[in-house]
Amino acid sequence: MLMTRETDYALRIIRSLVHGKLMTVGDICQQELIPQQFAYKILKKLSKAGLVMVTRGVDGGCRLTADLAQTTLYDLMRALENQSNITACTQPGYVCEWQAENGKCNIHCTLAQIQQRLDEELRAYSLQMLILGT
Repeated sequence: MLMTRETDYALRIIRSLVHGKLMTVGDICQQELIPQQFAYKILKKLSKAGLVMVTRGVDGGCRLTADLAQTTLYDLMRALENQSNITACTQPGYVCEWQAENGKCNIHCTLAQIQQRLDEELRAYSLQMLILGT
């Protein structure tokens, strides 16, 4: 699993909103050096996940709504990335033809253990820790 550019940009967007100010997308993009076309797409996902509020119109803008102490890097990555497992066979509901025909797969078992440890590590870091260092 690699953290995508989208997650990197999402962290920057959240960083720009951490002080509670209402900010326009243009201001966020300028401050965080994010291409505007990416910012709109990411903000839509962040809004859907309940991490930010986006208000349209003349007095519109974006505001952080998430409790950063309770929101982990794992939560953010799951909200943004369609496939965040190290391999398809560790995705919930994946049906492996090889296992169906041959039984237990040592490769799958090992990768599932790695995935579990990686998920635990990502859950150990709140966005507050990442962004504010606290």
